[in-house]
Parts: sequence; C-alpha cells; structure tokens
Amino acid sequence: MANKIDTTPSTVATSALQSLPFGTIIGGPLQACVEAQTNAAQATWKFIQEVGLTKDENGAARATYVSFSYRKNGREATMNIPLLTIVPIPYLAIRDIDIAFKANISAASSTSTQQHESLDVDFNMKTKASANFLIAKASVEMNVGVSSKKDSTATRDSKYSVEYTMDVAVKAGQDDMPAGMAKVLEMLNESIDTVEKGGELHVSNQVISLSGENDGMRGTYITYKGEDGYYDSDPKNIKIKKYGDDKATEVDAGKDDFQLIKDEPGLICLFKTPGRYLVVAGERRVQVQVIE
Repeated sequence: MANKIDTTPSTVATSALQSLPFGTIIGGPLQACVEAQTNAAQATWKFIQEVGLTKDENGAARATYVSFSYRKNGREATMNIPLLTIVPIPYLAIRDIDIAFKANISAASSTSTQQHESLDVDFNMKTKASANFLIAKASVEMNVGVSSKKDSTATRDSKYSVEYTMDVAVKAGQDDMPAGMAKVLEMLNESIDTVEKGGELHVSNQVISLSGENDGMRGTYITYKGEDGYYDSDPKNIKIKKYGDDKATEVDAGKDDFQLIKDEPGLICLFKTPGRYLVVAGERRVQVQVIE
C-alpha cells in the first residue's frame, strides 16, 4: 500500500505566508511618502510666506520687491523686481515609489516508523505406555509454550522558517510649478518696472488757458510714481506752489487758485487764476503756466 503524502510542510508554509503583515509592509512606506510629500508642500508655502511676502499694517500680504539702482540713458534709475521671480521656489515632489518584496518560507517534515515483531513457539511432548493383564495404560504429557514480541518506534520531525526582505526606492525631484503659482509669477513679471531716481512726476498739460469750457476753469492731470514703483495720489504728498510777484519766490497756492480732485492713479488739478505754478512731488518739480 502506498504511503500517504504528508501535507504538513505545505500547510505550515501557507499559514506562515498568510500571517505576514502585508498591510504594514507595503502600506508603511506609502504612508511615509505621503507624509513626506505633505511636509514638502508645507515647506514650499513657508518659503513663499517668509521670503516672497510681507504683511502691511492691516495684516494683508504683499509681494516683496527688491530694488536696486542702475544707469539708464545717462540718468540714475531704480528697478523694482518681485523677489519671487528671481529666486527658485522649492517644489519637491515624489515621482516614483518602487517597493520590492521577497518572502522566503522554508518548511520540512520527516516521519520515521520502525516496527519489529517476533514469535517463539516451544512444543514438548512426552508419552508413556504399559500393559498388564489385558489392561492397557497409557499416559501422554505435552508441553507447549508460545511467546510473541512486538517493538515499534515512530519518529516525526517538523521544521519551518520564514524570512522576508523589502527594498524601497523613492525618486523625488523638482516638480512642475502649479498653474496658480505660474499665473502669479507671470503677473509679478509684468510688474517689473524702472523708476527714475527721485520718482517720476508727469503733468499732462503744462500750458493752460482759463478761457473756454468748464466755467472758465481748465485743468491738467498729475501722476507721481515713487521710487518704490507705486503711484501716490494723496493730495497731501503732491504740492501746488505758486511764484510770487517777483517771479522767484515760491508760495503755497491757496484754494482760490486751484482745486484737486482725486482720480486714481493720479489727481486732476483745476486752476482758477492765472499765473506760474509749480507741481512738487518727492524730489520732482514741474512748472505749469496758466493764462487767461
């Protein structure tokens, strides 16, 4: 009769394989990568806040500009550049995750059975016979001895071991800039400009005639851009002065001489009386002649 196949090793191996924590083995590296990506995104946002933005007195964020002076057309000018457009923004991202897992399960079982049987038989017979006057006597003696011996030995050994190795390869690099940030940088690039030293003051009309339309008042449009690149339309920062009768002394013009109307990014100045006026803003001065 054929020996029955011992399935213990395969059962042990299958049970050992099922007991491996695949969720932890595979999910652990993935979770670590997700956390690393989250930390990278937070680091990017922190970099933008600390390097590229400042907060005004109201707590509103404003782009940080870098200003430097250079020569332009024989005159000194100032260039204002958003800092975020000239420094690399860290956009690290995990691109590939390779998880290589190998399990080695060894199981062995051995069964050894030994059986020994012996049978001893001892047969002895004795016979006696005699005859006397037609009377026969007989006696028979018989001894039989039987002994049986059976020895059996069974040995069973089972051995198994489980080994597994895992290799994790993570590839990361500078990721493409998000569409929103790319749009922001595009707008910041458009904001790069140059301003002359001391700012730029423009007056649309330097010769004004009071005769004609608007009840005898004619005006001019005034804009002033400071060295920081921002227009200043605050009437307190744009002064209207008037030359005195000696044509040399400068005096502040009064409300009877002009009227300022705020019109972003500048001011509309309506003159009421003739004379020589001077528009002053920052370090810039522009003369305006008002005639009847």
